[in-house]
Amino acid sequence: MKAIVYSQNGLPISNENSLYDTDVSTPQPGPRDLLVKINAIAVNPVDTKVRNGAPTETPRILGWDAVGVVEAVGAEVSLFKVGDAVFYAGDISRPGSYAEYGLVDERIAGHKPRSLSDADAAALPLTSLTAWEMLFDRLEVKKDEQAALLIVGAGGGVGSILTQLARKLTNLTVIGTASRPETQSWVKDLGAHHVINHHQPLAEQLAAIGQPSVRYVASLTHTDTYFPQLVEVLAPQGKLALIDDPATLDAMPLKRKAISLHWELMFTRSLFQTADMQRQHEILQQVSELVDNHTLKTTAGEHLGTINAANLRQAHALIESGRARGKIVLSGF
Repeated sequence: MKAIVYSQNGLPISNENSLYDTDVSTPQPGPRDLLVKINAIAVNPVDTKVRNGAPTETPRILGWDAVGVVEAVGAEVSLFKVGDAVFYAGDISRPGSYAEYGLVDERIAGHKPRSLSDADAAALPLTSLTAWEMLFDRLEVKKDEQAALLIVGAGGGVGSILTQLARKLTNLTVIGTASRPETQSWVKDLGAHHVINHHQPLAEQLAAIGQPSVRYVASLTHTDTYFPQLVEVLAPQGKLALIDDPATLDAMPLKRKAISLHWELMFTRSLFQTADMQRQHEILQQVSELVDNHTLKTTAGEHLGTINAANLRQAHALIESGRARGKIVLSGF
């Protein structure tokens, strides 16, 4: 089967060997696996981070968002059947979705939203799981709770779906940050009550909209840069959740306000085969239903064409520029 791989980490994305086309054997499903013929994928910051930072002894297939059709199932599969259209974000310890076929454990896959194209559906799994887990599993927001949530980096992939989930499924006052006019407009259209600029002092802008402190912060980017400001604007006994990779993070400033710190990593359940691993299937099923009843919409931002090395290098370059809005998708081989 066709696949796009890297063999040497850390090469600049302008180098044709940073991602290249090749052929590999089609994988065979294990007991709880689905073998999926992949029709569309999305590209995430984690793809670029692994390509840059993870050495590999053999060519490695990246990619953790996919939409496709089930071609075969393992002996113990019970949630899906051959011919089902599925979407999933996969398992970071297994080969990814930059390939014609992929394997995914049924417990972390969902039925694709019927109302979306394959490309638009591919934008959703990883970010939906991350946002849902952050909001409801880590921050433990109650759906009828009256409080404020600050989303730092609301225009990115996770921020785009987190803004929708918080606005549509909770009573929170949703405040997103974005710096460029087009991204600010995007975040507002997704449902944020307020949009402020993370390149300007946060406390002053929050005070100006009548929200001098917030109970919840979802920090999605540059947490180490914004950390002192986030501690300042968090209310006593507030909660801070993050997904990025700060070089250092001194938690001591949180003590005086008894602020709790929460890490969200969507891959934890599959990496450790946790007892509640199937919750990701349940979340994706709910997301699919919410899309089909028009509560949520796709966060696809740009379609870069067919799935090949040249287009994927372009996608990685766009993500590394920090100027991507929503999700970058590709479809077909």
